[in-house]
Amino acid sequence: MHSETSTRAEPALYVVATPIGNLRDLTLRALDVLRTVDLVAAEDTRVTRHLLAHFTIDTQTTALHEHNEERAAQRIIEMLRQGKSVALVSDAGTPAISDPGARLVRSVREAGLRVIPIPGPSAVIAALSVAGVSDGHFLFYGFLPARGAARLRDLERLRQVPWVLVFYEAPHRVREALVDFEQTFGGERHVIIARELTKMFETIHACTLGDACAWLDADPNRSRGEFVLIVEGAAVTGDADAEEAERVLNVLLAQLPLKQAVQLAADITGAKKNALYQRALELREE
Repeated sequence: MHSETSTRAEPALYVVATPIGNLRDLTLRALDVLRTVDLVAAEDTRVTRHLLAHFTIDTQTTALHEHNEERAAQRIIEMLRQGKSVALVSDAGTPAISDPGARLVRSVREAGLRVIPIPGPSAVIAALSVAGVSDGHFLFYGFLPARGAARLRDLERLRQVPWVLVFYEAPHRVREALVDFEQTFGGERHVIIARELTKMFETIHACTLGDACAWLDADPNRSRGEFVLIVEGAAVTGDADAEEAERVLNVLLAQLPLKQAVQLAADITGAKKNALYQRALELREE
C-alpha cells in the first residue's frame, strides 16, 4: 500500500506486527493496512476481533493457525490471484516468528505473489533492547521443547555457543527452564528475565542463573505472564589460556570446594567464572 489516499490495499499478503500488550504500540501503517485489506488471517479470530474493535475496524477475519495453515494458505493464494489483499496477524507480535504463518508466507512467495512486511512490536527485540547486549550478537532460539529430557538435549547443544541466547517460555514452564539452564550452563552465567513486556505488570530482572529460581519463588506473581529469557553466552578464550586455566582449576579442585576453586582460578588466570564453573562440574563428573 503505497499511497495514503488509497481506499483499498494493493493485492498482496501483508505480514502485520500487532501489539504484544499495549495497544498503542500498533503502528499507523498497520492501522491503514488492517482497515483497507479484504481479509485478515488471524491466529485466533477472537483475539484479533478485540484488537480491530478497539480501533473501530470491521474488516472480515478468518482463522489461520498451526492446524489449518496449509488449507487456509490455498484459499488465500486464490484470493491474491483474484486481486484481493490479505493481512496476516498473530495473537501478539510479529507473525511467523515462533507463531503460525511461515508456511503461508513461503507458499505465497512460491506462487510468485507479493509478500509485504509491516514491521512493529516483537517481544524478542523489545527484551534485547533493554538487556544491554553490547556486542550485538545473539541467537534467538524461541520456545524450547516442553519435555524435560528433550529440553536438556537442546540446551546441551547450546552450551558452548558464545552468543547471548534468547528464549520464549510459558509461565507454567519457566521455573523448570531456569533449573535446566543452571544445570546445563552453570550458576554463574547471567540471565535477564523479562515478563509481561509493555503490559501493566512488566518486569525486567537481571541476576545469575544460580539466583534466578530464588527470585522467581519469592513472589508467586513473578511466575505469571509470558516470558523472554536472555542468557549470557559461553566465554571464549584462546586455547593456551584455556589450558592454563584448566590446569590451575584442577590443582585447586583437589584442595578446595568447587565454588572457592572456581573463584580463585578466575582471579589467578583471568578466565571467566561461568566457563570455569561449567568446566569444574564436568571435571567432577569425570
